[in-house]
Amino acid sequence: MALPKSFWTRTASYIMNVPPFAKHLAANDKKTRDKSVKALAAFLSHESQEPIPKLEMDKLWKGIFYCFWMSDKPLVQQALASEMADLLLTIPSTPRALEFLQGFWSTTVREWSGIDRLRIDKYYMLVRRFINATFRLLIRSDWEKSACDTHVDILTSAGGPLCSTDSRVPTSLAYHICDVYLEELEKALASSRDTDSDSPPAPAPLCTVISPFLHLAARTLTKTTYARIETEVFKPLFSSLVPSSVVEDPHPAKRIRLDPQARDSDYPTIVSNSCFDDPSTGIAEPLVVRKRLLQRLLEVAGEPETRDASRRRLYAFYQANVDEDDLEEG
Repeated sequence: MALPKSFWTRTASYIMNVPPFAKHLAANDKKTRDKSVKALAAFLSHESQEPIPKLEMDKLWKGIFYCFWMSDKPLVQQALASEMADLLLTIPSTPRALEFLQGFWSTTVREWSGIDRLRIDKYYMLVRRFINATFRLLIRSDWEKSACDTHVDILTSAGGPLCSTDSRVPTSLAYHICDVYLEELEKALASSRDTDSDSPPAPAPLCTVISPFLHLAARTLTKTTYARIETEVFKPLFSSLVPSSVVEDPHPAKRIRLDPQARDSDYPTIVSNSCFDDPSTGIAEPLVVRKRLLQRLLEVAGEPETRDASRRRLYAFYQANVDEDDLEEG
């Protein structure tokens, strides 16, 4: 069925009303670029903002990407990276903000291979800032389920940085996300607890938060990608969820076997402000969350889509981390 004429009229009108940000964001003159970033923030913060059509979003992000490309001094780069990531939080609507985030990831994946070695570090920093801002956005939404699910889809669907089947995704980008993901969640949760809000932030649903890595670990074609996920995400998270009192328990049957290199509570704010999958139930005991996460990992290992090599590795990780009492019960 053909779309009504009113639809095309509204769409054309909206596109015409979108200022030509891309051209000015990629301008040679720094003052022009700076003004354009501030103008973009004002535009995005408008309460009545409609969805930006994909073509316009692609143009916009091309301009933002090259605006950052032309920043040369370290302090300027740091300030601009924070300013660009904070654009997410200027958007009042969470669905609109997530559409903007999808533009960031699709552009980053597409343009990553063209970043030279002199610029790669600043783009690593930009990715880190956006991961942090994304967590702050989800915290702002009280970890609303549809927002979290959309975020997972953005990361794992075709064109996303953690998609297991998209050959265009650079491994260095996926590895960097593994490296900084928990660090930025820790920072975002800590900053949310420092605010003057009357009510404490909702706990982070860790099953949803790490599901992109469970998905990638199960389906990746390379053992190095699995190893990176296990080393940078699974091991530190599961080790942090074990209280020191359990680690030091003199009764061997009650000990949980940990990675010998694991440090005591790498992520204390995550541990003290998390749940399994439903924030409305409140903060859960770390060992309860850990046990349920391990069970979820075991379920993923048993799924038919999981590759055989990954299945063996996930089973091995489960066996190495499960409570010995649970093994006896199983």
